[in-house]
Amino acid sequence: MAAEAKRVVDLLGGAKVLGAKVRTLEDLKARIREGLPYKAVAAVAKAIEGNGIKEEELSEALGLPTLRTLRRRKKRNKLEPGESDRLVRMARIVAKAIEVLGSNEKAGTWLDRPNRALGGKKPLALLDTDIGVEQVGDVLGRMEYGVYS
Repeated sequence: MAAEAKRVVDLLGGAKVLGAKVRTLEDLKARIREGLPYKAVAAVAKAIEGNGIKEEELSEALGLPTLRTLRRRKKRNKLEPGESDRLVRMARIVAKAIEVLGSNEKAGTWLDRPNRALGGKKPLALLDTDIGVEQVGDVLGRMEYGVYS
């Protein structure tokens, strides 16, 4: 598995949380289609905690209609496949932010602050759509290569 995919799996909690070893992208796709355990949400949140990221923001980033929905997923310990896919997209961005910025704390702070290059929106608020994920990823890519935006 590629290094990026391994970082994403680790952010999701690895085999301990996912309930199986994820060695390939096919393994990860299978887990997404089954629905990831809620603990994977907690694992990603923990990676960027300490930055004041609220449960409501996390719920919105996962494209959940209400905070109550997130709490129901926690109670039954399973996400729907679409929610699992959005969580993996979020984990990819978090992994990239950690890589570019150098620490979990810096990545969490960056994700939770309005960004001029993103129209004044917080990067975390854009992760609910594929286009938003692409925009945030583009900004991180420009930062990685020293291109100011």
